[in-house]
Amino acid sequence: MVRHVVLLTFVDGTSPEEVEAIATALRGLPDRIPELRSYVVGVDLDLADDNADLVVVADVDDVDGYVAYRDHPEHQRIIAEMIRPILASRTAAQHEHPA
Repeated sequence: MVRHVVLLTFVDGTSPEEVEAIATALRGLPDRIPELRSYVVGVDLDLADDNADLVVVADVDDVDGYVAYRDHPEHQRIIAEMIRPILASRTAAQHEHPA
């Protein structure tokens, strides 16, 4: 199994409503992308000043599943229309995860 973890930080002035709208849109992806085995999207609780704003943890069976998720048109639409315009930074990693 491959686990994909991404942390997104948005530009200053991004509203909580904008972050929640992105989270809601991303949470709809498992209904559209069958390769996703587990998919968690969380909005930061703002417990530390230097935290990211949003986290995504996605589990897929293999590298092909990750590529299918990464390149899926709806995922790419959310990135292009909702995330990129307000993105300050992105950090991600993919790793082997025991099933």
